[in-house]
Amino acid sequence: MRRAEGLNLARVAGVDEVGRGPLAGPVVAAAVILDPRRRIRGLADSKVLTPAERARLAPIIRARSLAWAIGWADRDEIDCLNILQASFLAMRRALLALPVAPTHVRVDGNRCPCLSDLPFGCTFEAIVSGDARVAAISAASILAKTYRDALMEALDRCYPGFALAVHKGYATQGHLEALRARAPSPLHRRSFSPVGLAAEEVLSMFDCEYEPAYLAEDED
Repeated sequence: MRRAEGLNLARVAGVDEVGRGPLAGPVVAAAVILDPRRRIRGLADSKVLTPAERARLAPIIRARSLAWAIGWADRDEIDCLNILQASFLAMRRALLALPVAPTHVRVDGNRCPCLSDLPFGCTFEAIVSGDARVAAISAASILAKTYRDALMEALDRCYPGFALAVHKGYATQGHLEALRARAPSPLHRRSFSPVGLAAEEVLSMFDCEYEPAYLAEDED
């Protein structure tokens, strides 16, 4: 990546999200401004790190960065806006929650959320595979991943029967089988086709089992 001309890179915020693909749970974004005087070894795209490596790095990132913040969009917002716009909303919330204003923002991917109205007066750019190429984005991906994983593990206790702590809401075989066996939880994204189909199947089962009493009387 070439160093951009004319940009104020005094405080560069890296932004990344996790949770676009799952059938359940929020999409979570993190924003991180690293301190160039306090380097962190081992930063990488969270997807290539083991859970143990992510768990080791997350508190170091929080302790050594100039600023960090988390933002998310919930299931209702995902179903209402679509997953892309909900991801952008989570990114905006993470940036707005930073206690230190960035001078430049680097977002993982090929598109940026609408940032021109944020009260920073900063520049921004989208970087494809930024989570593997830019340290601040790598740090953001690790914080977003560890935060969302911990949240899904906690929510598993509230919504048992789906093994959310195991697959974190992703469409594993076990998750799909659970959806065929029971109605989707309030965490499940109805706009995602496997969830919508599962909800329709459960409703059709209830329709068959609970025949109106007046119809049964007519048959006697």
